[in-house]
Amino acid sequence: MAEKARDSSDEVDVQKIHYLVRLMKRYDLTDLNINDGHVQIRLKRRGPESAAPIHMAPIQAIPAAGMHPGSLPGAPPTATVSARSEAAAEAPSGPQTIVIKSPMVGTYYASSAPDVAPFVTVGSVVQPDSTVCIIEAMKVFTDIPAGVSGAIAEILVKNGQAVEFDQPLFRVVPA
Repeated sequence: MAEKARDSSDEVDVQKIHYLVRLMKRYDLTDLNINDGHVQIRLKRRGPESAAPIHMAPIQAIPAAGMHPGSLPGAPPTATVSARSEAAAEAPSGPQTIVIKSPMVGTYYASSAPDVAPFVTVGSVVQPDSTVCIIEAMKVFTDIPAGVSGAIAEILVKNGQAVEFDQPLFRVVPA
């Protein structure tokens, strides 16, 4: 039996899956079905977790091919700000600090291996190309550069912590 060739419209955007998972957590959904004619997605998760509540960074919808942002049921406005982001933004920043934010959703790692020293600690001097951490998403480990010159003033996340897109990771006093 000949198999139908897959075209790009059959592929699911990973960012869309992350977005849908965040929606499920935010609205405490246990089952979600999306059918766009070309792509069908069904997500299930266990009931409410007994762990601490999850706070999310602002959500930016990235629709897959053929999907319209308004077609997702219960889609929150993109201007939503989480309590964690607000707390980090309102925390005393000292004299002119710059915040290094997560460029992606994933798991934050302070070092390249558990038995290796962290890339940076409070007081470490960084350059724009200095690696400050690694973020892992779907078994892909991405080095995160500082993007600025200065000294690390504060580390805002813990090793192994799940991070959201645009979540503050570090405060840096510029050089």
